[in-house]
Amino acid sequence: MNNFGELLKELRLSRKLTIEQLVDSLNSKYGGKISKSSISRWENGEADPKLEFVRLLADFFKVSGQYFLGEDNSEKTFEIKKIETIAAHIDDDVTEEEMEDIKKYIEFIKSQRG
Repeated sequence: MNNFGELLKELRLSRKLTIEQLVDSLNSKYGGKISKSSISRWENGEADPKLEFVRLLADFFKVSGQYFLGEDNSEKTFEIKKIETIAAHIDDDVTEEEMEDIKKYIEFIKSQRG
């Protein structure tokens, strides 16, 4: 079972974020004072975050709080949440094949980021 730090790092890397980018995004979005060293210590298992930071991270990454406890750590949960977000903006008559094409296009667009 993955620990909090491993799960956090996995989510961060899945978004292709550096620790600095994650800190900037979190502090900008939530008005907090999270430091790069805090994220690094959490990821390396040197410290555990306060509950308020776990809540912010869960909200930021769109996962449940249980995800960080290892109780809800399947990739499917993370992927389903992304698909539901996409699907909310797509008509009901989209086929599974079309949805796969849409997801591939999104990945292509994200890969073009500079």
